[in-house]
Amino acid sequence: MQRLLMIAGTALLALTAQAHAEGDPEKGAKVFKKCAACHAVGEKAKNKVGPALNGVVGASWGQVEGYKYSKALIEMGDGKVWDEETLTAYLTKPKDVIPKGKMAFAGLRKEADLQNVIAYLAQYNADGTTK
Repeated sequence: MQRLLMIAGTALLALTAQAHAEGDPEKGAKVFKKCAACHAVGEKAKNKVGPALNGVVGASWGQVEGYKYSKALIEMGDGKVWDEETLTAYLTKPKDVIPKGKMAFAGLRKEADLQNVIAYLAQYNADGTTK
């Protein structure tokens, strides 16, 4: 049942994925402050409690060098990519996407916050420079 709900949710998110590309990176920087205790972005970003998120949009799961990912993410992530749909689902409710993952964040509830933070993250290349 949970898997069916996750599939249905992902399908619904796929229909709204275009809206995320239209988020405001400047507003997303403000939303990212909720993430900054555990994650970093930018040219000097380092792994913290969570991995650095440079280049995360479009990246494979578990790709940040030097970060120890949860067993659950490693097992589930084979061939998966952090596209806008997946990021939206994960940032809404992380435990629905990776039930036994390490991320303790409860999730973002506002659609605008999701769009904006994804737009903010999308501007970072893997090396931390901006597009």
